[in-house]
Amino acid sequence: MPTPSDPHSNRDYSPFDQALLRLGRGLSRLSQGPLAPSPRAEDYPAARIAEAPMAATERRQVAGLMRVNHAGEVSAQALYHGQALVARNTHLRSHLLKAADEERAHLQWCDARLRELGEQPSRLSPLWYAGSFVIGAAAGLVGDRVSLGFVEETERQVVEHLDQHLGQLPRQDRRSRAIINQMKQDETRHGNEAAAAGALPLPAPVRGLMRGVAKIMKFGAYRV
Repeated sequence: MPTPSDPHSNRDYSPFDQALLRLGRGLSRLSQGPLAPSPRAEDYPAARIAEAPMAATERRQVAGLMRVNHAGEVSAQALYHGQALVARNTHLRSHLLKAADEERAHLQWCDARLRELGEQPSRLSPLWYAGSFVIGAAAGLVGDRVSLGFVEETERQVVEHLDQHLGQLPRQDRRSRAIINQMKQDETRHGNEAAAAGALPLPAPVRGLMRGVAKIMKFGAYRV
């Protein structure tokens, strides 16, 4: 008889039960020490770039920015997992899960960079995951095209804040810059793919609300 801990037993549970199981597994992973394994050297954008000397204030600034990016990747995975759970179209579900896997690579890079700087990810990561999972599932329940629109707008806003971070990094920190540039390239592609798949543009109030939530997350993750 299947048990809730069996990842292959979801078919025996109601959609609500499946949502709780996936949310529980995600939160459990966040509570088990390091949030991401070390990236493979061949995949890590900063692997072949030497560490540059930085003043203590510069290192703290970089760590804060990478902590925000790490929190963003935790949230992105949760959004995609929530949307995939309720997606009506199997192709869309596969697309969302593939994007979530790529976001996990970004999470590994941010985690690795934080450890290089002697810092830790945001202690609020479980909150970012749970809240984003619920938001993603709610967006997906409205409809697949709205779900795609949510992806497109999310990625557009992520690219904007990555551009801001590139402008805030110390000029000599080429390691962090390489990571963020690759993340920006991937996020742009995710947004373009959602648009090509038929994303429905979100109304202005929804876009504004998303920006407000993102500001709260960035403020909290930078400091905690």
